[in-house]
Amino acid sequence: MKENLVITPTYNEIENIELIIRAVMNLDTPFDMLIVDDGSPDGTGAKVKELMQEFDGRLFLEERTEKNGLGTAYIHGFKWAMERDYQYVYEMDADFSHNPNDLPKLYKACKEEGNDMAVGSRYKSGVNVVNWPMGRVLMSYFASKYVQFITGLPINDTTAGFKCYTNRVLKTLLNNDKIHFVGYAFQIEMKFKTWKYGYKIQEVPIIFTDRTRGESKMSTKIFKEAFFGVIFLKIRSYFRKFHRYED
Repeated sequence: MKENLVITPTYNEIENIELIIRAVMNLDTPFDMLIVDDGSPDGTGAKVKELMQEFDGRLFLEERTEKNGLGTAYIHGFKWAMERDYQYVYEMDADFSHNPNDLPKLYKACKEEGNDMAVGSRYKSGVNVVNWPMGRVLMSYFASKYVQFITGLPINDTTAGFKCYTNRVLKTLLNNDKIHFVGYAFQIEMKFKTWKYGYKIQEVPIIFTDRTRGESKMSTKIFKEAFFGVIFLKIRSYFRKFHRYED
């Protein structure tokens, strides 16, 4: 049984990858790290392989041949984590928009406070976003409000991508469910289903800082998936029962 695994999907993150790995490895609380790289042509995967020699047994790499979406990268990582029986599994971006120093806060919320999912929330205590233009802040904030209105999900930051899952939550989601979305809506779907299964979710306030290196992967297509996807999630939930996975 292993304890903490941070999963970080990458595509062309050569400017950030070594810095983010070292930041995680230097935390007082020990975290292993799995990089799921979608065939980055800029050498991201090669840099991870180089660092694996330094962080033997703590840093791992799964390489995929093409870019298939954020959601499928995380699902790949979740299955990898469950095969190795990690107890706490984290989603974290490679670009420092999620501060690695906040990982112990998510860990504490699950390990010590008994929550099944901890969400690094930009909107738990006001609007804590740095370096975003006002238009994008408003779009993100009201997108969360829209999701809350449609789904009833009792979370302020419904689209957050910085999270900790317990082993039991991931086993339920992977064994009982098909995750339908691959982009922005993936983050909403994972929270919604965790909530519908009756698991306990805690929002942990964080400060979100927009990337300073590399290029954003956000697109209009991703937002459209989220907009219509939440309606699909809500309607589909009326026609099924949510039973937790049992070993």
